[in-house]
Amino acid sequence: MDALLEESFAVAEKDRLYRCLDRVLEHKQDLFVWLKQKWSELFQADFEVLLYDLTSTYFEGEMEENPKARRGYSRDSRPDCLQVVIALVVTPDGFPLAYEVMDGNTSEHKTLRPFLNHIEKTYGKARRVWVMDRGIPTEALLHEMREPGREMFYLVGTPKGRINKHEKKWLDLPWQKVRESVQVKLYEHEGELYVLARSDGRQAKEIAMRRKRLARLLRKLRAMRSSLPGRDQLLLRIGAAKKEAGRAFGFVKIRMPLASEQVTRETFSFRVEKSKLQKAQQRDGHYLLRSNLTAEDPAVLWTRYVQLTQIEAVFRSLKTDLGIRPIYHQLEHRVDAHILIAFLAYCLQVTLKNRLQIHAPGLTPTAVLEKLGTIQMIDVWIPTRDARWLILPRYTQPAKDLQLLLDQIQLKLPSQPPPRITAPTLPTAPTPAPTQPRLW
Repeated sequence: MDALLEESFAVAEKDRLYRCLDRVLEHKQDLFVWLKQKWSELFQADFEVLLYDLTSTYFEGEMEENPKARRGYSRDSRPDCLQVVIALVVTPDGFPLAYEVMDGNTSEHKTLRPFLNHIEKTYGKARRVWVMDRGIPTEALLHEMREPGREMFYLVGTPKGRINKHEKKWLDLPWQKVRESVQVKLYEHEGELYVLARSDGRQAKEIAMRRKRLARLLRKLRAMRSSLPGRDQLLLRIGAAKKEAGRAFGFVKIRMPLASEQVTRETFSFRVEKSKLQKAQQRDGHYLLRSNLTAEDPAVLWTRYVQLTQIEAVFRSLKTDLGIRPIYHQLEHRVDAHILIAFLAYCLQVTLKNRLQIHAPGLTPTAVLEKLGTIQMIDVWIPTRDARWLILPRYTQPAKDLQLLLDQIQLKLPSQPPPRITAPTLPTAPTPAPTQPRLW
């Protein structure tokens, strides 16, 4: 960094970079407003449809100086660690519009209202469609969004249990084909449009996932029945198997020995509840969506909802490629700044992705970064006759395929850094020759 910026090596010193974190945090909102405008100019980005979801990232350490660090539902499967919750709004193309860092024990349904107000205050009122998963909005907030004149629209997933509420109505409605393997049924109720969608591909995937977990669970239960451990050990092993099997555990009925009984093949047995399993398989691949866009094409609604996978891809990139977890900073403002740097890195990544779609659609950002990683900075040290050193900082010249890539995405490397020379070394007194031992 010092060579590219033609600065002293102290420009990249660790504590200085930490102090830069403190300085950049105050510009967070201005940065996102500027980025929104820039993406609109570069890619004609549309910010009408907004995807909203939450994730968490965990800490290493006690975090005694950060009041946001709390234990809560961990999306990282690290309930042993303190964490913060991150709420994010992105477009279907992956452009982030805003994010917030919240206490680690924040409930999902408490986060949406502040975000609605924040987006309107920052970017003004506009026709926006909020796409969310179930559990995020409350019924009261959805009712407010349906009020006349609010210009707030939503598309939200709904628990499958609501299908039973109007089951007779669903049975009488015909299926409409919106895609090759997707069919929907539409039902309007109290100012909302309910969309019951059935995806053949998703159904096959959910059935296969359940069968895999169920088969693994049955193998473990058979092994327990063969070895017949003690009752306490059996309870521990069944508890571990239940945690791993998840919802698949509910399809197996287990007969456990009583406290006074020995563990035998008669007192410990199990069976699969086939009727319960068949009913679950019939509901696999079904989604129930609800929206106040009652005049919208159901195919468009389905397409928008499945775009929620885009926000999951953003979280995955932040956590795997961009190093947002784990967090080692102890101070609250340093943690917030660390997360901001990770999001700015993602902003560069999504910008590169969209530039690639224009100039080199066959490449992904990951492939480009791997190729760019072959360009390295080295220092060539050449001694001079007057005991000084001529230092030539140089980056490696890109190979032909990499140079072609740079030309395609219209990136130009900076000039090679100028050479440096060390100060002359002071003369030193000659070292006396060691005395030779005398042989007698």
